[in-house]
Amino acid sequence: MAMLKRNKNKIEAGHETDLDVTDLTASKPYVPESKKPKKDNTHWLYIGVIIAVVAGIVFGLVAPDVAKEFKVVGTTFVRLITMMIVPVIFCTIVLGIGSVRAAASVGKAGGIALTYFIAMSTFALAIGLGVGNLIEPGSNLNIEASKDAVAQFTSGAKQEGEGVVGFIQSIIPDTFFSSLTSGSVLQTLFIALLVGFAVQSLGKTGDGILRAIEAIQKLVFKVLYMVLWLAPIGAFGAMAGVVGSTGAKAVGQMMLLMLAFYITCILFICIVLGSVLAIFTRFNIFKLMKYLGKEYLLIVATSSSESALPNLMRKMEHLGIHKATVGIVVPTGYSFNLDGTAIYLTMSAIFISDAMNKPMGLGEQIGLLVFMMIASKGAAGVSGAGIATLAAGLQSHRPELLDGVGVIVGIDRFMSEARALTNFTGNAVATLLVATWTKTVDRQRVSDVLNGKIPYHPQDDDVEVDLKNPSVEVKEDFPHTPQPDVEAIEKLTLEEQSSSK
Repeated sequence: MAMLKRNKNKIEAGHETDLDVTDLTASKPYVPESKKPKKDNTHWLYIGVIIAVVAGIVFGLVAPDVAKEFKVVGTTFVRLITMMIVPVIFCTIVLGIGSVRAAASVGKAGGIALTYFIAMSTFALAIGLGVGNLIEPGSNLNIEASKDAVAQFTSGAKQEGEGVVGFIQSIIPDTFFSSLTSGSVLQTLFIALLVGFAVQSLGKTGDGILRAIEAIQKLVFKVLYMVLWLAPIGAFGAMAGVVGSTGAKAVGQMMLLMLAFYITCILFICIVLGSVLAIFTRFNIFKLMKYLGKEYLLIVATSSSESALPNLMRKMEHLGIHKATVGIVVPTGYSFNLDGTAIYLTMSAIFISDAMNKPMGLGEQIGLLVFMMIASKGAAGVSGAGIATLAAGLQSHRPELLDGVGVIVGIDRFMSEARALTNFTGNAVATLLVATWTKTVDRQRVSDVLNGKIPYHPQDDDVEVDLKNPSVEVKEDFPHTPQPDVEAIEKLTLEEQSSSK
């Protein structure tokens, strides 16, 4: 009877469907898809930070006594960044180990690429430390640490005062999950390394775990991206507080850091990468950079090398490098070959320690270098990941320096382009080097392409940018921690072997 009544109501209402109204209730949580394509509007954040930095400097110079009180705004923003350290480190390390395993399992190219990446990024970290110690940016600014940071450092010093054994014991968490809640970065790093290697040892069984961690990583970086939109407020407070306390001298020291960083990155690309490329491949770094000119504009628009990943892979293949080599080197390089980020991390750490009048000794710098060498792997080219990794390094070694990160926030946006461009160039050079060493490159085609004889024709899926409105459509097909697709590469190799018979 009830069914007949329901059908009668449907007919009277003019419905022709058999769908019951109760079926319109979702049986599981649902996130509606955006009707418009997602855009990366980072350029507006960049403009906002510029305005906030200038306003903070002017406020600090005009009303220094009042501006000092705004330091808490910058400190609060640093706490938001610090909040993201543990999930960022955990996800990137676990997935980064997967990238290592994937690269190492696909033959000679993967092993050579990993060896080169580790050597070059370590060298870049050392260059950052060397330049930082040479120019001593931030010296005598005397930025004061908050009481909370000092207390945290004091408690940490007690643990490390027991010697090497006590330090090792402090890395081991009380429980597995306490490493993710205690705020100890070294404990998080330790557990992340264990989880990463354990998941890889599970084989195919671990695929589901990795997919879950990858989904969590996307969520974490989305939250970090949201936090970064508060950067103008944090930058204003930090700049006003620092300039109000130290005067115009602070502006000069920050300008010195930015100038030194840009010069270091330029010299690293032109001299270090250029020399390595010329010695081993006899190709010209400037011709390669000209070939990748549009990708450089894309990176400048987004302050991240992540957006140019698909373009770089297609252009490297067009250049004459074997598809499998491109598929191995480029994704792995985005996780492990972050030369610009390496220089930024160590130079910024030296700046903060000098600015707070708490310089790091040689042993602390070496320890920081080792930590950064591990923690920066897997951070990819995501905008904001660099400053989170910097905060993680300081929190693990010198927690009382964390307040200084607020000053870096104000100028981080100005350094992000140089950082991303250096990362990108380093990966392009690495692809050519590995292809040369594994003999998977058509040298004549490379020469013709770089000389303009075989131009690259843009593909439909290439990411483009309009400098008048540099909002870039977000490509969600590529993960934040890219790695080679082992099955696809093996399938490609088998197809080529069968066709050659």
